[in-house]
Amino acid sequence: MPIKSRIRTVPHYPHQGIMFRDITTLLKDPVGLRATIQEIVARYKGMKIDKVAGIESRGFIVGTPVAYELGLGFVPIRKKGKLPAETIGRDYQLEYGTDRIEIHVDAIQKGDRVLLVDDLIATGGTAEAATKLIQDMGGVVVECCFVIDLPDIGGRARLEKLGHKVFALCEFEGD
Repeated sequence: MPIKSRIRTVPHYPHQGIMFRDITTLLKDPVGLRATIQEIVARYKGMKIDKVAGIESRGFIVGTPVAYELGLGFVPIRKKGKLPAETIGRDYQLEYGTDRIEIHVDAIQKGDRVLLVDDLIATGGTAEAATKLIQDMGGVVVECCFVIDLPDIGGRARLEKLGHKVFALCEFEGD
C-alpha cells in the first residue's frame, strides 16, 4: 500500500503555482494512517532514542503515536506563545519575515537522544530551527523523520549539510 497514493495534491494553494501536499486524506484513511505510523515505528524500533519531538501541528499528529508505540515521551515544539511554562526559542526565516518556535526548558535533558518528526520537509527552515533548539538544550538529534520530502525545494539537503540524518516515507518531485 503506497502511502504516497493516499496524499492529496491541491494545486495553487496557498499561492498560485504551489502544489500543496495534503496529508488529511492520508490521516482519515485508517489503513493509510496505520501504515504510516507502523512504517516509521519499524525504522526506529531498537534504536537508542529517549524522546520524540514533533513540530506544530502536523508533527504532533504523526509524532505522538510514534512515541507511544516506541514507549517514549513526546515533546511538542510549538509556535511562539503557545506553551504555558518557561520556554526557550529559535527564530527562523520565512519567505517574507521571520517566525519563532519554542520548547519548554525542561522538555529535553542534556544528552537526550531525540527523534524529530514532522509531516513534510520543504525548505527546511522550521526543521533546522527545531534541530538547533534541541541542540541548544543539550539534546542529540538522532534523525529528522518526515512523511513527505519535497527534494527539489532543498530542505533535506539543508539538514544534511548541517550533519543531520533525514528520512522520509515518500517524495514528491517538483514543487
